[in-house]
Amino acid sequence: MDKPKIIAAGGLLLNSKNELLMIFRLGYWDLPKGKWEEGETIEECAVREVEEETNIHQIQLKELVGLTYHEYFNKYTNEDVIKETHWFKMYVDGTPGATPQTSEDITKAEWIPIDQIKSKLENTYPTIKEILGNAGLI
Repeated sequence: MDKPKIIAAGGLLLNSKNELLMIFRLGYWDLPKGKWEEGETIEECAVREVEEETNIHQIQLKELVGLTYHEYFNKYTNEDVIKETHWFKMYVDGTPGATPQTSEDITKAEWIPIDQIKSKLENTYPTIKEILGNAGLI
């Protein structure tokens, strides 16, 4: 039997200093993303989720970087699911301060210089390394 699929979208948000916004959630460095909601496009979902998880606005959506897939146990539905995440490059003018969405267990939201991203990769997920590689950021 096929596992249920959850559709999500997120962003690789870069600022004017060519820094990448990364979040720290549940002990891992991650990128902002979240579940698609009925009635919105996948692009709208990506921007909404980055805004919600970081409180950064006026985001400019750029190109699709790729899709990642991972399986996990959904504690709400009590079943294994597959999450398909659509990742977009994004840009914001300046270097706005980020406020982590603590209700989503995000404890940090930080701008990381491109040459320092690798230092975060020892403590991240394989799909994050994959999409950063696809985007040419590592």
